[in-house]
Amino acid sequence: MSQKEDEVIDQSLSKGAEPVKVILADDDKEDQELFEQALEKAGVDTELTTVDNGQELVANLKDPQIENPDIIFMDINMPVKDGKQALNEIKNDKDLKDIPTVILSTSGNPKEVKETFEAGASLYITKPHSFKNFILLLRKVFSFHWAGLLLKPIWQRFFITEKNIRDDAGNAGI
Repeated sequence: MSQKEDEVIDQSLSKGAEPVKVILADDDKEDQELFEQALEKAGVDTELTTVDNGQELVANLKDPQIENPDIIFMDINMPVKDGKQALNEIKNDKDLKDIPTVILSTSGNPKEVKETFEAGASLYITKPHSFKNFILLLRKVFSFHWAGLLLKPIWQRFFITEKNIRDDAGNAGI
């Protein structure tokens, strides 16, 4: 991660801003726990809600009693309604389409990456194998979020892998 991204995170954390409202849709309970632990270690003040599939995600987002999140993280492969179906429904809803949506997947299939970009996702991230890289990845996502870069995704910055995170961390002297 670059020094500038670290500065954006540090400034956002020091402002005493309200916690970032995050929703994670992932059917794997261990991945949900890992995500929550990585968020805590990343030093980002969040309010995390977890759901088990795309149907629960969309129902949560459309529930008028529940405040919408600031950012959505979702797996692609989930039962009931998968991530691509949920993404399409979210991005075709006038009240939900502007919520930044980050795809988390074990797959880096180029066709899938392209389809989610075209459907309106903000970022596509392959799930890292190391906890340290997961923390770095989340810090990068939140630096993008605070800098407003998730609102208008660009192809060159859309697909993030564990290798990208390691390369960025190495360039920043981490």
